[in-house]
Amino acid sequence: MEKVSIRPATPADIGAITRIYAHAVLHGTASFEIEPPGQAEMLRRQRTLLDNSYPYFAAEIDSVVAGYAYAGPYRARPAYKWSVEDSVYVASDMHRKGIGGLLLRALIAASTQRGYRQMIAVIGDSAQIASIAVHERAGFSHVGTLHSVGFKHGQWLDTVLMQRALGDGDATTPS
Repeated sequence: MEKVSIRPATPADIGAITRIYAHAVLHGTASFEIEPPGQAEMLRRQRTLLDNSYPYFAAEIDSVVAGYAYAGPYRARPAYKWSVEDSVYVASDMHRKGIGGLLLRALIAASTQRGYRQMIAVIGDSAQIASIAVHERAGFSHVGTLHSVGFKHGQWLDTVLMQRALGDGDATTPS
C-alpha cells in the first residue's frame, strides 16, 4: 500500500476537495446533493467548520489529496452540541486502499480530544456497504435505517444511521 498521510486540511486543498465531492455528487449516492457546489461554496463550508473548531482532514498520497473528512454539527439546536456528524470522501480512483478508515480514525480522535461525546454517521443509501463496513470497524453501531427518504439517479434511497460514543460518551455529564 502506498504511504497515506493524514493532516489538517487547509483552504489550499479546496480544489481537490471540490473535485472529489463533485464526483461523489454526480456519480454516487453518498451525498444526497444533486448538483455539486463550486469551489467558493466548498471553501465557505470548510471555513465555517474550521472557524468553529471542528476537525477537518485531508489524506495525501505522494502529495496528492486522495480523500478528506470532517466532523460538523449533528444538528443546530443547543442540546446537540456534544454530538458531531462525520463525513468522509475518498477520490474514486483511491477506493479500497484504507484511506476512509484512516480519515475516520483521525476524526474520532480529534473529536474526542475536543470533548464531543457522540459521533453520528448519516450514510446515504443502504447499498453503501463499504462505508457501513468502515464505520463498523471503527466501533459504530447501526441504530436505524430511514427507508426511501431520498430520490437520486432515478431511484429511492435509504439513509443508514450509525453511532459511536466518544470519550466518556453518556457515562458522565459534559463539562
